[in-house]
Amino acid sequence: MLFSRILGGAAVMVAGLSTPTLADTWDMPTPYPDATFHTVNIHEFAKDVAAATDGELDIKVHSAGSLFKHAEISKAVRSGQVPAGEFFMGLLTNDNPAFGIDALPFLATNYDDAEKLWEAQEEVITELLDAQGLMPLYAVPWPPQGLYTTKEITSVDDLAGLKFRTYNATLEEFASLAGAAPTQVEVPDIPQAFSTGRVEAMITSPSTGANSKAWDFLTHYTDIQAWIPKNVVVVNKRTFQRLDEDAQAAVLEAAAAAETRGWEMSKAETDAKVAILKENGITIVQPSDALMDGLREIGAEMLVNWKDKAGDTGAALLEAYEN
Repeated sequence: MLFSRILGGAAVMVAGLSTPTLADTWDMPTPYPDATFHTVNIHEFAKDVAAATDGELDIKVHSAGSLFKHAEISKAVRSGQVPAGEFFMGLLTNDNPAFGIDALPFLATNYDDAEKLWEAQEEVITELLDAQGLMPLYAVPWPPQGLYTTKEITSVDDLAGLKFRTYNATLEEFASLAGAAPTQVEVPDIPQAFSTGRVEAMITSPSTGANSKAWDFLTHYTDIQAWIPKNVVVVNKRTFQRLDEDAQAAVLEAAAAAETRGWEMSKAETDAKVAILKENGITIVQPSDALMDGLREIGAEMLVNWKDKAGDTGAALLEAYEN
């Protein structure tokens, strides 16, 4: 399951061919606020690296898009502007559809299935990122995604015409198929976007809803459990190879711990954050059969479209997951 288990041995071998140089500080951008469990986990990862290297490698976390905006982070790591960073894996769907398979509606909607999907997806993702000069360190899922709205939604028809928050190509396709109006909005801008009427609906995790204080600008959370997408933490491959063997091992060990810890944090997060939404006045709704039937129809159509785009690689990935 862990990137580091797969790559650890190879990475150390590569390090032996390079000049050992230990960086003093790695600037690491992440798009999410400090309260988000992904960012909490990254801070723990940074502490583990510092402890294992006796402070010789310091990872400075820049949260909430303060150093680079979300869409810029992968490019910044690729170009060497920063050594490492975190981003939502589905943002790279335009590079290759394999990056977005975990955001396909109703393909994997519980953690057991999400883990199986990751096991099928991981090797493909590793190769795709390697071609971009990136090395994945670990990946952590969000809780199952729910529907947030300013009114009750009982069928897909109720989404027609609503301004729908999106953040990647997959969600844009979903919104369009639902008859909604896709509107690009990043996490830090969610409260203002709803408050000004720029958006009226979104699908996101209980974490993002609670951390954004969704009760200030919307009324309903429908627990559709649409998909379980992942964030990935990557390092510039050349930067990693310049570390000495001990530092490489420290980073990989901390990454393995972060992935294990992150999956458990995600599971605990789901019930806790839904409870916070309810405590603050959000109406928690179990979806109607009519709504779920309509959403699953959209999901089935999106899967067909994804297969057409993903080609042989996608077919093999999907077969590995289903079998």
